[in-house]
Amino acid sequence: MTTNQSGERHDILDFLAKHRYFLRHTAQGLTDEQASTRSTVSELTIGGLIKHVASVEQHWAEFAQGKGEATPTEFTPEVIAAWENQFRLVEGETLADVLAEYEKIAAATDDLVRTLDLDTSYELPAAPWQPPGVFWSVRRVFLHITAETAQHAGHADIIRETIDGQKSMG
Repeated sequence: MTTNQSGERHDILDFLAKHRYFLRHTAQGLTDEQASTRSTVSELTIGGLIKHVASVEQHWAEFAQGKGEATPTEFTPEVIAAWENQFRLVEGETLADVLAEYEKIAAATDDLVRTLDLDTSYELPAAPWQPPGVFWSVRRVFLHITAETAQHAGHADIIRETIDGQKSMG
């Protein structure tokens, strides 16, 4: 018989895997040029979305281990450029490299889902949009990673459909 906690961990892992699959599927068969294509009015690209989701997942996985960092309070041109660059492939980056890095980050996160105490909570880092004193459990962090992945998989699906008509779902 599976314990409730084991079932919960399994559900989190299954949910993460499902949405990671949809995101990765949007990149299937694309060239680096296609993965860098802006096919809607937004700045978003499939390669950039995968890169962004990987970065966000790594950030939240570190937070779930008690390694939260404060958000910069001054948005200098360098901070803004670094933020914008996480949404696109920059010179020297390939879709294959971004996907490989995402796989490594996902595997590390999955290990954390299996091992961390889901009830441990940490205060969210200070940020201009975040009031002080807000705590998130490790469980909520993993749910947030899943929501972020699902949201951006939908963005990527729209972008892919406008590139060549391929759809991730249906």
